[in-house]
Amino acid sequence: MRPAAYPFSAIVGQSEMKLALLLAAVDWRLGVLLRGDKGSGKTTTARGLAALLPAPAPFINLPIGATEDRLLGGLHLERTLKGDPILKPGLLVEAHGGVLYVDEVNLLPAHLGDALLDAAASGVHVVEREGLSATHPAEFVLLGSMNPEEGSLRPQLLDRFALSVTVCAPLDPAERQLVMQRRMGFERDSVRFSSEWSQAQQALQSQIASARVSLGDITCSSNMMGHISLTICEHGVRSLRADLAVVRAAIAYAALVADACVEAHHVNAVLPLVLAHRTSEGRRPSVPPPPPPTPPQQTKPDSQSDPGGQQTAERVHERVFSPSEANAPALNVRFSAVATGGGSSSANSCDCGPIIGNRQADFPVELDLRATLSHALRETGDLRPRVEDLHERVREPRSGTRYLFIIDSSGSHAAQQRMRLVKGAISSLLSRSFKRRDEVAMIVFRGTSAQVVLEPTQVLPDALAALEYLPTGGRTPLAAALDQARDYLTPTTLLILLTDGRANIPLHGGDPWQEALDAAQVMSCNAIVVDTETAAQRLGQCEELAKILGARYLSLEQLGEIEHVSIDAQGQRQGA
Repeated sequence: MRPAAYPFSAIVGQSEMKLALLLAAVDWRLGVLLRGDKGSGKTTTARGLAALLPAPAPFINLPIGATEDRLLGGLHLERTLKGDPILKPGLLVEAHGGVLYVDEVNLLPAHLGDALLDAAASGVHVVEREGLSATHPAEFVLLGSMNPEEGSLRPQLLDRFALSVTVCAPLDPAERQLVMQRRMGFERDSVRFSSEWSQAQQALQSQIASARVSLGDITCSSNMMGHISLTICEHGVRSLRADLAVVRAAIAYAALVADACVEAHHVNAVLPLVLAHRTSEGRRPSVPPPPPPTPPQQTKPDSQSDPGGQQTAERVHERVFSPSEANAPALNVRFSAVATGGGSSSANSCDCGPIIGNRQADFPVELDLRATLSHALRETGDLRPRVEDLHERVREPRSGTRYLFIIDSSGSHAAQQRMRLVKGAISSLLSRSFKRRDEVAMIVFRGTSAQVVLEPTQVLPDALAALEYLPTGGRTPLAAALDQARDYLTPTTLLILLTDGRANIPLHGGDPWQEALDAAQVMSCNAIVVDTETAAQRLGQCEELAKILGARYLSLEQLGEIEHVSIDAQGQRQGA
């Protein structure tokens, strides 16, 4: 017995999310991607949408660990063992007429994501297994949700979602109080609560049903289509899916509000939902543009004391240094098992990639039925398998490496222009090491705080652009950067810290250096510490920090002398 769904009409606020979902309810081809905070109501609202669709409307929640056969369909095991092989439908078929919800869609294996979106776009699913073929209708509302901190979605898949909404939990105390009151009322007596909202629910159901009926009669003039295409081009979007998404969403909106044709205000209402994940502003990090060159006489040194009594020259004004040519090793990172550490509870250790073979196994994790029956028939002439006939599927590992760079961009790097070498080294590391399915994130610390300048992304040019325009100047809040980095650790993260170790801004009001060591003490991850100190003013604090982190220690100069660095998830680090 499934628990009652929270009424869609009782959701507080979140007008953009509710509009996008209602449009998808009218036209199932409008897949929606929900991106944003944990605990912001994404799953609750998605579940509530199914109750508004014409009954019976299933709500199918696709688990991240779902196998290919479970999603797409495969041989019916019991019938096949009895000599009557047939295909068993998968979740795509079960979702027909309802909602297919993929939580953390960015963690879904790429080959499953491709198949899922192909079926969602066509409304038809064809399954072919072991010489058998079947075609099923698969018209469902596709909803995906993700937390950008857990990784990005491939651009090819991102574009396949017609609409996208950034969902944020409200920060207005009155609105949050209303959310709590309604939720507690629902939990105390879900039947009574649903009854109180039944009239609003029925109104939405009738509105959606009427919009579905009139959808085919809504017109969109040639002039309006021209306006849509012009607007898309002005935003620099190349994909034609954007134009089609605007037209379909505008027609659905017109049908929803009972208008006969698409007008400009319909287009304006849906345009942000279509462009949110397609424009550079929506996809790329917020990187400040380079400031104009500062004349030498305007840049004055300002002496600041660090805890060790050394004087660190800082610049009053921020400066931007372009990367210099630098050599760096190729990073060979192997994650053969789940690493300990990280705050990401959603990282999945299951190898759910494409099937690349099979192997004999007494206790198969994922049974390869065809290989099992073939082996039994070849060895015994009987289709009834024995233990020694069992074979399991071998899949390509799902996860790539997350390169998490923590970059010291304080004034000491500006004074010595070390930032040119730092940027050059990072560019070289990424260029030599970045592979398919890998992603990169960047945290920069300077002034009085740390800032995430690049959320996890698989788009390497975005990372290089963010790196090039990093400003330099101010003091060194190292503890703040390490504390913030904990939220971005996953079992497949390699943390790369580049700093001179001259921490001089505390996080909690204590000793800045000790707070940095305390922050490192509670982190558990594979890491490399690159010491950017110059030989003339060396304090040696980075070596102590590397020991606390259990990290490989390298100076910036050594980085250019090593051909490769191998790291595995068991904490064994070797350089050559």
